Amino acid sequence: MGKQSATRALNDNEAKAVARNLRVSPQKLNLVAALIRGKKVSTALADLEFSRKRIAVDVKKALESAIANAENNHDLDVDDLVVAEAHVGKSLVMKRFHARARGRGARIEKPFSNLTIVVREVAAEA
Repeated sequence: MGKQSATRALNDNEAKAVARNLRVSPQKLNLVAALIRGKKVSTALADLEFSRKRIAVDVKKALESAIANAENNHDLDVDDLVVAEAHVGKSLVMKRFHARARGRGARIEKPFSNLTIVVREVAAEA
């Protein structure tokens, strides 16, 4: 009499990983996400390894998680995986105030982001 399990949102040849509340603005995170979209996972990992952006470490961690999900949970071949989607969303925004001259204050916003990475198994080309 329990609740029925939800149908799988992804295809059988896909796996995903979500990194939530990354301390970076969505605009900056999207620059790194655009770097890996559509690439083979081996190339994407190499690009993230040598990227000079600070957030590339967290993006690499999320990509490795998606690869591990594909391999362990969905029995996909790691060598045939491609980054199908890498999309960025807004999360919470911390508001802070910075003291300025003449008793005024300036608002400082510290945004957080969410990152979703979907990897897809593409048939090996003969």
